[in-house]
Amino acid sequence: MPYNRATSLLRRLSLNDSKLKNFGTTQNNKEIFLPNHICNQRDFCWTIRISTLFNNNLNPPNNLRGLCDNIIKMSAPTTEQTLPDKPKFTNKLGNEKSPYLLQHANNPVNWYPWCQEALDKAKQQNKLIFLSVGYSTCHWCHVMEKESFENEDIAKIMNDNFINIKLDREERPDLDRLYMLFVMATTGSGGWPMSVFLTPELKPIKGGTYYPPEDRFGYPGFKTLLRIMADKWRQNSKTLMDMGDSVIEHIKNATKLDINTSLPGEVTWLRCVEKYMSMYEPEFGGFGTAPKFPHVPAFNFLFHYYARDKYDPKAKECLNMCLHTLTKMAKGGIHDHISSGFARYSTDNHWQVPHFEKMLYDQAQLAVAYTDAYLATKDEFFADVIRDIIKYVNTDLRHEHGGYYSAEDADSYPSFGAQHKQEGAFYVWDYDELKNLLSDKLIADYSYLDIFCHYYNVEEDGNVSPGVGNKGEFDNKNVLIVYGGEEDTMEKFGLTKVQFRKVISTCREILFEVQQKRPRPHLDSKLLCSWNGLMISGLARAGQGLEDKNYVDDAIKTANFIKQNFYCTDSKSLLHSCYKEEDGSITCGEVPIKGFLDDYAFLIRGLLDLYEASLDMEWLKWARDLQQKQNDLFWDSDVGGYYTCSDEDDSVIIRLKEDQDSAEPAGNSVACHNLLRLAVYADRSPAPEGGQKERDMAKKLLLAFSQRLSDTPNALPEMVSALMLYNDSPTQVLISGPRSDPRTLELVRVVRSRLLPGRVLALTDPNEAPVLSRSRNVDVPRAYVCRRYACSLPVTDVKQLETLLDEPAMLQ
Repeated sequence: MPYNRATSLLRRLSLNDSKLKNFGTTQNNKEIFLPNHICNQRDFCWTIRISTLFNNNLNPPNNLRGLCDNIIKMSAPTTEQTLPDKPKFTNKLGNEKSPYLLQHANNPVNWYPWCQEALDKAKQQNKLIFLSVGYSTCHWCHVMEKESFENEDIAKIMNDNFINIKLDREERPDLDRLYMLFVMATTGSGGWPMSVFLTPELKPIKGGTYYPPEDRFGYPGFKTLLRIMADKWRQNSKTLMDMGDSVIEHIKNATKLDINTSLPGEVTWLRCVEKYMSMYEPEFGGFGTAPKFPHVPAFNFLFHYYARDKYDPKAKECLNMCLHTLTKMAKGGIHDHISSGFARYSTDNHWQVPHFEKMLYDQAQLAVAYTDAYLATKDEFFADVIRDIIKYVNTDLRHEHGGYYSAEDADSYPSFGAQHKQEGAFYVWDYDELKNLLSDKLIADYSYLDIFCHYYNVEEDGNVSPGVGNKGEFDNKNVLIVYGGEEDTMEKFGLTKVQFRKVISTCREILFEVQQKRPRPHLDSKLLCSWNGLMISGLARAGQGLEDKNYVDDAIKTANFIKQNFYCTDSKSLLHSCYKEEDGSITCGEVPIKGFLDDYAFLIRGLLDLYEASLDMEWLKWARDLQQKQNDLFWDSDVGGYYTCSDEDDSVIIRLKEDQDSAEPAGNSVACHNLLRLAVYADRSPAPEGGQKERDMAKKLLLAFSQRLSDTPNALPEMVSALMLYNDSPTQVLISGPRSDPRTLELVRVVRSRLLPGRVLALTDPNEAPVLSRSRNVDVPRAYVCRRYACSLPVTDVKQLETLLDEPAMLQ
């Protein structure tokens, strides 16, 4: 979605639109200030406020925090009581499957899910729609629920004057992106909870994020805002309707992609490299300052740039930026050193105190990034991190039949019977607790406690800086972080490596057992096709890089799970989400949500990776079928590129094309890679037009986004990587030989042991149908390598193959 370009265009357009300039929601025609208490799941952080669509010259007061401050200083926990057996209130959300919607099923607000009944009722009763968007592990969504949506006085105002709709952003990313674009354009920031007022025709007229329940600092709170919007609608609905029409026209104009005839070239990826070099923070790694996100699409691009020519000094610098950042992240508090896995982002500059929520898509993408780091270095440190990530998802996020759940919450109860949840309660430690657990164990006259505390920077009064956490939840607490190396601690205590690792391993095991007895964070048991597709890639790539068949088997099990639960064999189409029932079975709900672009693109990438990990043609065939369906549903034949959603849902008033790689890569970026890889697999004849359809589509997609690529390449690093791949052509490696022959397997191992972004690997067994036109029946297993639009003579020797693969991939 064109966030940056669209918001700037909307700003300029709004300045000349009298309908937008003259509308105000406060009594004195000044904008209501929106305090930016939000959950920022994607890694945009707007520190400069954009002029809004409303006439407004009022600056926020100095004693209110900015967006970035609110991310760093997460509010204290919400009050959560055990629900009574017979709740006082019920609403339309009780029959939903989304964990987020079910959290609100007993609010006094008459919530509807996004459904035709609610949309029809808004038109029939001529009421504004209040749309509240969030997700189940969103901290500030919980806060707004407790403060406002459980308040009976506020609920009465909402029920009397609005049709109230709750939306899980992870269920409907198409609607979330559309209305988030409006909120970001009109307020200068975005995040969740997202609060938007819509006309009965679903056109946005006012939006924001978190609102406090009552007026603060001279600014109206949520209750006042509701009354103002209701009064405005009763007094002059025509003005609001016209304004909604204008907003939609502006969004349509701002999100149009220009038709271009020439592709960007080398200057684009060089600019992207230079941008990341300028953003790079050399002490602790990462790009920019706090809050720091594990921006995996950037790693993918930088690893790709390095692999094109490993001897180029700039390429080596790209590699070093990746390795240093990934090392600091793995040693940081963003990495759970006891229960494994990575948190969403770090609130500080040195990766210590994270927002403790754990997302499946982060684990999946980081498994790929650390695999690339391992392939580039063969350093077991990175291999251990890969194993740690997969241990976490298989232990805590996996359904017994193979699919993976979405997320674990950041908040949990500090103890059983506690009245309040706290951010990070499951993960932080106080010194006295560690002392009771570890001080009685000794090695070489030193206690395990002293060794552990030195290595993980534990302090008696806590290692979290004062002021982190608004209500003291981190006071005297420690978040485990490694600032030095193993050698520092070994030298201080006179330990051998074997002794040191035994101490640390024993301490981790003790703390793990204790941690598992704490109240666990909430698990979002929703299963998403797109995120599971990313996880298939992570497992398949890790399995190849580490030569671990178990990980490939995990990927196969997940792919079979998706095929069984998300795939409609008759229509060859995907569903977006499924849910775990209380008995462990899987349901897709009464009205299944059809798949979006990301579901197809991410799963196709996963299947291509799985084919190369298993060399089972079943996965390649399914990827081809899904690609054709993706083309049918989402392809823009006029301009090029893919829409986020199909045209089947009339309630989506604008179909967008996402143009930013953020916490997840944009569907168009991944789709471009897929097309280029499938183009090679489509080459079933020696004719030059083999695979041309896919190559032409990839080119048209890149042309559609060429202006964005040229202007802001670092907004689309994954697509810039695809642009390089289009320019260079994928590295194609065909192995001919019986799959059970050790010589064949050794050639395959050599290919998998190299960092070769965009690689296409195929195996042709003489007893099976050929995969590519160059397939030959041979007596001795051999490899054919095609790079830079030229193919080598076949080689049978492992050393010869290594030499071919280690040549620079870039065009000379």
